[in-house]
Amino acid sequence: MPSLRQGSLHLFRVAGIDVFLHWSWFLVAVIEIEAWRGRYSSISWNVLEYLTLFIIVLLHEFGHALACRSVGGKAERIMLWPLGGVAYVNPPQRPGAQLWSLAAGPLVNVALLPVTLFAYFQAVAAGWPLSHPDLFQYFYGVTWINGVLLGFNLLPIYPLDGGQILRSLLWFLLGRGRSLAAATVIGFIGLIVYLVLALIGRSVWGLVMGGYLLMSCWGGLKAARVLIRNEKLPRRPGFACPACREAPPLAALWRCSHCRQNFDTFATGGVCPHCGARFDTTMCIYCFERRPLSQWYAGAAPAGQIPHPASSERAS
Repeated sequence: MPSLRQGSLHLFRVAGIDVFLHWSWFLVAVIEIEAWRGRYSSISWNVLEYLTLFIIVLLHEFGHALACRSVGGKAERIMLWPLGGVAYVNPPQRPGAQLWSLAAGPLVNVALLPVTLFAYFQAVAAGWPLSHPDLFQYFYGVTWINGVLLGFNLLPIYPLDGGQILRSLLWFLLGRGRSLAAATVIGFIGLIVYLVLALIGRSVWGLVMGGYLLMSCWGGLKAARVLIRNEKLPRRPGFACPACREAPPLAALWRCSHCRQNFDTFATGGVCPHCGARFDTTMCIYCFERRPLSQWYAGAAPAGQIPHPASSERAS
């Protein structure tokens, strides 16, 4: 995913969600607008079409963010960049909540589909291909853009929406780790077909997107292996993440930010046994939420045994 801190521009904030635009979007916009200059009699129509693409992608990402919030998750940032958009969402670690958060994005495009098709067919019926060719081409382009975005996002390739929706469905049957492994393997198969078609069509952007998907799919497979390994570990009784309620594994999975050594933060009361650093928050390895260690202990440890650390550590 693109970083919010590397060359991004804060555009606005809506419903508590900050929208950012990566600087490279402007570069690609200029290239794409110039490449399609001949479609209209004036380049202003090309600009309008590209801005409409921007709006459709933004609505798609807001669909993810608002759906995530509706099931109790966190969604505060959206990034738009040349390869699409990214809603930084963290829904509850349940397959149903994940599924709704993921499906809501494509459902926005589904909702837009009859609107764009109606406008297109009305333009045809009104004879605009001859009387208003630029306006007709615009309606045709918007319909095509929305349809392609819907179809592309539903491809069963991780981490596209289709691949992640597939993972959420498999989660009901296989569990958290194995569902991710299965989705990434299926994604690799789909990605091979996608790259072959991109090569045949000599699509530069298709190959760039294929490279990004390949790296993301590989990262997903590695994450799945870690999840499967951690799922086999015994759980520490009496402790649970305050956010997702998952019990932490009984293992040295947290890494000290000072000496870089792994340790079990629950076994040591939030103190690194290697350098003595104390930590006031602990990150859940499942939902990645950071909470004070005292909240993990709530209801599990007698009063007076809750530590009062003063730094932070991360899961390895």
